[in-house]
Amino acid sequence: MKSKAVQDFYPNELSYCYGCGKSNEHGHQLKTYWDGEETVSHFTPKEYHIAIPGYVYGGLIASIIDCHGTGSAALAFYKAENRDIDTLPPFRFVTASLQVDYLKPTPLGVELELRGKIVEVKGRKVITEITLSANGQITARGKVIAVQMPEGMLK
Repeated sequence: MKSKAVQDFYPNELSYCYGCGKSNEHGHQLKTYWDGEETVSHFTPKEYHIAIPGYVYGGLIASIIDCHGTGSAALAFYKAENRDIDTLPPFRFVTASLQVDYLKPTPLGVELELRGKIVEVKGRKVITEITLSANGQITARGKVIAVQMPEGMLK
């Protein structure tokens, strides 16, 4: 039985992110889960996520690495606090820094797998390293520094 994704527990008012928000019907709706000591997400690009025929647009790659990183940060923080992801108050993270390295062209038309490793959990900050694979080959790597969403962002 597959566990619930951390994004399934984001409060409604915090679930509009284009990359991972369950309330954004036009977005990617990326879902992030634990898989052992790593996090995992899967995403299949649409035909319009094109750079050149047959290959994924780099901005999409950055977007899903970003959202997998912030989802991974939330999972890591729940784990560090010894809390289940359905407990309150919720943990929601935003990006402080995003670094993406494009290693080879990412083919269009296949499911992409994102895997995250937690590098550091310190204070309100979580650092993750993300790989993006297509057909079992890593095509991009990312580093996401995520911080807990400041209270001032809520209206």
